[in-house]
Amino acid sequence: MKLFDTIDKIKFEGPDSDNSLAFKYYNPDQIVAGKPMKEHLRFAMSYWHTLTGDGSDPFGAATMERPWNELDGIEQAKLRADIGFEFMEKLGMEYFCFHDLDIAPEGKNLKEKHANLDIIVDYIEELMKKTGIKCLWGTTNAFTHPRFVHGASTSPNADVFAYAAAQVKKAMEITMRLGGENYVFWGGREGYETLLNTNTELELDNLARFLQMAVDYKEKIGFTGQLLIEPKPKEPTKHQYDFDTATVLGFLRKYNLQDHFKLNIEANHATLAMHTFDHELNMCRINGALGSIDANQGDLLLGWDTDQFPTNIYDAVLAMIEVLKNGGIAPGGLNFDSKVRRGSFEPVDLFYGYIAGMDTFARGLIIADNLIKDGVFDNFTKERYASYETGIGKQIINKEVGFEELENYALGLGDIKNTSGRQELLENILNQYIYR
Repeated sequence: MKLFDTIDKIKFEGPDSDNSLAFKYYNPDQIVAGKPMKEHLRFAMSYWHTLTGDGSDPFGAATMERPWNELDGIEQAKLRADIGFEFMEKLGMEYFCFHDLDIAPEGKNLKEKHANLDIIVDYIEELMKKTGIKCLWGTTNAFTHPRFVHGASTSPNADVFAYAAAQVKKAMEITMRLGGENYVFWGGREGYETLLNTNTELELDNLARFLQMAVDYKEKIGFTGQLLIEPKPKEPTKHQYDFDTATVLGFLRKYNLQDHFKLNIEANHATLAMHTFDHELNMCRINGALGSIDANQGDLLLGWDTDQFPTNIYDAVLAMIEVLKNGGIAPGGLNFDSKVRRGSFEPVDLFYGYIAGMDTFARGLIIADNLIKDGVFDNFTKERYASYETGIGKQIINKEVGFEELENYALGLGDIKNTSGRQELLENILNQYIYR
């Protein structure tokens, strides 16, 4: 079955086009910063929001018009895959991401779950061969089922820990089989509600043990993909162990895991942590830990993960500055962890959402490249920190002085003069580049 027969392949028509089913800025083969735009962005479809999201929320039933919801089991999974690959082909999207539960039904037990996965992975492999579409990353869903009510690797129940390990083992195997370039750990319920019943020391130690087991198994099976951890500050649990980039980096260093993992940064998670998207990307970049991106945006008036398609050009520009300074995002990419609104229930709305997101980041890439080429912020920042290039500043950098020497230096100082940070000027310049 084909769902989108009446929709032609989405083409680049430029900013003057009034065709709602065309790209205005995403021109995949356009050369930006020395390589095609598609290689910078490496866009990926989220299997979950795109193909399994039904529009339900805590206050309302499903609203999405999805033909596969008339089926169940393996037949439903196969139809989802058919339409998903049709959708990606129409968009010219070269990658997808998945949880194991997205692609195959849970089954009555672990043995049946694994059997279902084997059937559908065979099916997806054929679709990948036919279309040339690749797998950016895979993961397991260790948060939906009631068994994970108290967490997965951090559960107080050792049986749950073991079950989660079996799920990751299988998910890592099928990700490898599908040629996945990354494997993601998102600890949806790895956190707690109250310290009155929680042994945080044991739970954190167990989380580290679990991740070390994953590293060991990756090496055993020869999986060459990148391992990623996705930070999240809250929701569904009140206190998440992977709150933000800094927290995750501290955790990895404590347990000597920093050489084995990079981070998958989601824009909506950044704002839930009271950070900006570019802050989280910057913290990853300067620590050599930027692995991949979940591209979306949240509603700043709501305190949960709304996973909206990204349309904020300001955020996209600042994000792409970090990606370009990182030397690119590969083997990661920009996965649209985004869902259409509950009221946007027709299948064509999926195209409108993805086109909006892809155009936003394409335009952001072009503007970011211009800002970097012109040295707009880099030159100002370099001048702002010029005091560390000579004299006492250079001695500080070179570790040639201590408190005694610095005290002697400070005693000889007169009035200290600072220079303006010119934030308003720089923000206006950023706007000028966006408005061009």
